[in-house]
Amino acid sequence: MEKTKFIWMNGDFVPWDDAKVHVLTHTLHYGDGVFEGIRAYKTDRGGALFRLREHFERFEYSAGVLGMKLPYSIEQLCEATRALLKRNDLPQGYVRPLAYHGYGVMGLNPRNAPVEVMIACWPWGAYIPVEEANIKVSSYIRIDPRSTKCDAKICGHYVNSILAVLELKGTAYHEALLLDSAGYIAEGPGENFFVVKGREIITPPLGSILAGITRASVIEIAKDLGFAVTERPLKLAEVFEADEAFFTGTAAEVTPIGSIDDRPIGNGKAGANSLTLKAAYLDAVYGRNLNYGKFLTFIE
Repeated sequence: MEKTKFIWMNGDFVPWDDAKVHVLTHTLHYGDGVFEGIRAYKTDRGGALFRLREHFERFEYSAGVLGMKLPYSIEQLCEATRALLKRNDLPQGYVRPLAYHGYGVMGLNPRNAPVEVMIACWPWGAYIPVEEANIKVSSYIRIDPRSTKCDAKICGHYVNSILAVLELKGTAYHEALLLDSAGYIAEGPGENFFVVKGREIITPPLGSILAGITRASVIEIAKDLGFAVTERPLKLAEVFEADEAFFTGTAAEVTPIGSIDDRPIGNGKAGANSLTLKAAYLDAVYGRNLNYGKFLTFIE
């Protein structure tokens, strides 16, 4: 990870190496924090954050699931993010807001622990740096909606994702795919999942997956391009008969999938429709398509 100069912590700009917490920070022990991943892109008009407000709206929702009252408004967090990128002279990169229960109490009830917020940013390239990803179905299932609020971006949820990723160690797979408790496709460890059949794009419905902001953006773009978009349960057998498949996510952007469990999807290469959607998405985030200018918040 490449350092930047400052991290925003509880309203102050703190030098990167001085941004620290106590070892008895509540969230460090129990996972009761919430976070977001946001990207900034260098456009012809300067650096711009993609769907900044929507990310902080989800951030506030996720915090609410944990009974965590954020000490800053969405507007304040958006402005702090812009100021942080400007102070770090970072027109393009990755932004990580985190809200957590800090030092002060121990035990499962966090009610009397202070709520703290930080925002960090750094340069970051492609998350899955391949033309098409070869993925493996994980032996772990996606966390069940009867156990938690799956649409909240809670730190502890991602132990599930970490286990799925660790299974890939020593293999040639680029990413994992998690099924839900009923055997339907849920999502990747940090990505939403789509298949393409002709001019129809199909993606698992909300319920056992994260309500991805990139997912919603790609659905809107796909409809604008004339694709039919359907949200419904998907079994693996149906996916193997699809023409194409791809992941979406803030980090992954739009990543075509070449194979699942060593079985090629289509011809095993990035499909034409997936690449069309990828190009259209990049046009949106880089400000090249003014129809999606509503998604951009400029740093300056």
